[in-house]
Amino acid sequence: MNLTNIFNIAGSGMTAQNVRMNTVASNLANANTTASSEAEAYKAKQAVFRTIQQEVSGGQSSPGVEVSEIVESDAPVDMRYEPGHPDANEEGYVFYSNVNVVEEMANMIAASKTFSAEVEVMNTTKSMIQKVLTLGQ
Repeated sequence: MNLTNIFNIAGSGMTAQNVRMNTVASNLANANTTASSEAEAYKAKQAVFRTIQQEVSGGQSSPGVEVSEIVESDAPVDMRYEPGHPDANEEGYVFYSNVNVVEEMANMIAASKTFSAEVEVMNTTKSMIQKVLTLGQ
């Protein structure tokens, strides 16, 4: 493996974690949304990663990661009896999203730390390449 492929690997990981963080942000923003039916209620979304082989210069390939899809949670939505609520259905029930705020915060911390680790990998690789270039002087 070429040392510069590390930039491709870390970059693909950073891109995937960015999508994950955006998905978490969307879930947190919709955590307390209401609807008048289960079908209309917001459902938490999760990014699904998969490994890939990226094409790089010289006809070679480099491993990496990408988001293959964004899937909706199959956890049940929260149904509460609140007949005075503006979104209450004819039976008086309001449907709240199935977002688990604690789980989403843990996902956000994990994505942020992984993104930071990828940045550190890139910085360390850059430093190593710079040191190799100064060996010939």
